[in-house]
Amino acid sequence: MSEDELALTEAPPAKPLLALLVDDDDDFRASVAALVEREGFETRLAGSLKEARQAIAEAPPDIVLVDLRLPDGLGAELLGEAALASDTEFVVVTGNASVESAVEAMREGALDYLTKPFDPARLKSVLANMARTRSLKRELQDLRGELRRLGHFGRMVGRSEPMQEIYNLIARVAPTTASVLVAGESGTGKELVAETVHALSRRKDRPLFAVNCGAVSPNLIESELFGHEKGSFTGADRRRSGYFERAAGGTLFLDEITEMPAELQVKLLRVLESGRFLRVGGTEPIESDVRIIAATNRDPAEAVSSGALREDLYYRLNVFPIVLPPLRERGSDYELLAQHFLDELNETEKSEKVWTEAALRAIGQRAWPGNVRELRNAVHRAFILADREIDEEAIRAIDVLRDDEPGADGETLEVSVGTEIAAFEKRLILATLRHFDGDKKLAAQKLGISLKTLYNRLNVYRAENEAGSD
Repeated sequence: MSEDELALTEAPPAKPLLALLVDDDDDFRASVAALVEREGFETRLAGSLKEARQAIAEAPPDIVLVDLRLPDGLGAELLGEAALASDTEFVVVTGNASVESAVEAMREGALDYLTKPFDPARLKSVLANMARTRSLKRELQDLRGELRRLGHFGRMVGRSEPMQEIYNLIARVAPTTASVLVAGESGTGKELVAETVHALSRRKDRPLFAVNCGAVSPNLIESELFGHEKGSFTGADRRRSGYFERAAGGTLFLDEITEMPAELQVKLLRVLESGRFLRVGGTEPIESDVRIIAATNRDPAEAVSSGALREDLYYRLNVFPIVLPPLRERGSDYELLAQHFLDELNETEKSEKVWTEAALRAIGQRAWPGNVRELRNAVHRAFILADREIDEEAIRAIDVLRDDEPGADGETLEVSVGTEIAAFEKRLILATLRHFDGDKKLAAQKLGISLKTLYNRLNVYRAENEAGSD
């Protein structure tokens, strides 16, 4: 092939991405334009909403950096402009240190926000992530189509209207950097939301760690989150990295955030505000690049009122709220979920069990106070009880187990006369924990003891096990 022929086959150089900068401060606009152009973008400048709309009409930009307060209105108005291409990204700029307006713009679809004066490295990072975000949005459009019609969104299952709205919220927030606060009753799938947000974010190739703030001893949770230095407390025989270090570049899911001790909430807030943390016993600040997704089965506003959640931390976490509906408000999703769980069991157990219509009707007639988690456990029990066809008798058998409340739903423990009280107590506590799928708060409530007492007992049992294995 000749040089002329080779030249004809070469792809034309990629056209630079177009950035529209909208700000009424001429000096600020010019300095930002210089930074953006150094990153390989072509720039257009506008000093008002009117000028911005004219520039958009001439050439829809790939990204718009817009000041929230302009001479002729609010910059956030541009987010709804029909003339913009669907894959145009927005970054809002504000001089307001409290950033409430910027957070609201992110809820409306902005990719990120910057506060004046901003760090050039922060702008560079936002621009570098833009291409990845555009790719993620195309993936999300695919999920919104065929997968939704099948009743799936990532690992989430359901096609009811309330769940479609949840999918919309996840699709909107996943590509951004915003913190997310997921609320909903126990068993509604808050951890699945966190997994889906992470899987559809630009952090998906980095770790996702989940920490149940109510399941870790209050004495250990600070070390679990931030790590500790050798010798920082009794038993700290070596340096240990916490979840904030191990999740670097990824996502940290903090479940039951209202169970986090108040003094640790202060330290978490400091990390979110400064982007730095200290190991327990450490003196050198460590940079934090972790996205936070928090969850609670309580009403967050009530948790703030009762003092279980700091108000300032609530506002930091609640940048983008997602409230999951209980199963009873999801219409016929119970049928889709029951079939999904049965399919999983059939695949695992290499079987071909099926539901009868009567069994599905029986499932639909139940209230399911434990929501999707309770339904999953019920399907597993029915699967074990039934032969090839799972009929309503298997569902009624589960009802019988539940009728003996307020104990452990009909489950019993046998004990021989003369058994030591401590030994029986241990069996009862561990059996109750197993019954409630490790939910320590609920187990403590059913046992009539405080959560702290339960933690103390479990620490004793753990020490006994470790001593027995030496």
